Amino acid sequence: MFRTRSRTRTTALASLAVAGVLLLSACNGDDTAADSAAPAGGSAAPADATGFAFKSGTAQQNNADLNAGDLATNAAPAKAAAEKKPVVRKWVQLSAGKAGALDPVVINGAGFTLYRFDKDTADPSVSNCSGECATTWPPYLVAPGGRVFIDGVDKSAIGFIKRDGAFQVTIGGWPVYLFSKDTKPGDTNGQGVGGTWFGVTPDGQKAGETGGGTDGGDGGTDSGTGGQAASSVVLFEGPAFAEPAEGVAGPGCRNVRFSGSLRMTGSAKIWDGPDCTGTSKTVEGDIPDLAAIGFPAVKSIRFSN
Repeated sequence: MFRTRSRTRTTALASLAVAGVLLLSACNGDDTAADSAAPAGGSAAPADATGFAFKSGTAQQNNADLNAGDLATNAAPAKAAAEKKPVVRKWVQLSAGKAGALDPVVINGAGFTLYRFDKDTADPSVSNCSGECATTWPPYLVAPGGRVFIDGVDKSAIGFIKRDGAFQVTIGGWPVYLFSKDTKPGDTNGQGVGGTWFGVTPDGQKAGETGGGTDGGDGGTDSGTGGQAASSVVLFEGPAFAEPAEGVAGPGCRNVRFSGSLRMTGSAKIWDGPDCTGTSKTVEGDIPDLAAIGFPAVKSIRFSN
């Protein structure tokens, strides 16, 4: 009789323990339970070795808390710059998309363009933008153990570097940033700024660059050299690429402010009048002194693509 009663009590306690484990598993004890299911058309990936959970699809498809990531009020580039302190998201979204004339370019979950900086390095991944630079160009940060939603960007291209108690996202090894003067989704106001900032492609390259141009700055040519057409240009106020500078991207005709020198990959036509009027000249590659080729006042440029 005693053995039967003891066995019954042991069985009951074991059942309660199993039920407790199941209850804890269902609750998770954190805010990841709501988005742990696989999205429609995608699959939830296990946590990465760094502690980040990669999931295919968008944040919305994964039922993420939209106020905890890219769509949080303080995560907008202008807001982050105004607060002058790092914005760390519990989740980030990397989508291959189009912004302005940049196609493809990586945008975040709120539709803002992500940029790379030529003064950084990709191998090893090192950011050289801090202080006032990081205020103007807020680094794209995710919390330790956060979630990374990938939408058209290969997981193998994504990495992280430690920064500000969190991790800055890298693409193709390049640390990525937002631009404080992008005020709405789809803006590309940071493209070409200073000749060093460019939207980043899904494999870490500079968005908007087509290649095929010369890099000698030999003064240009009236007929062109048959190189590939440019899709963007950086114009500088002074010769020898002296800042300030502005980045301009096609297609078609674009009015410009600066006319001291320019950096460009490929060829385009410059004009001494606005809206591509007046005298024109086809140029290719870098031009260190526009006045030297008879264009001291460039007012517009036309991209053929």
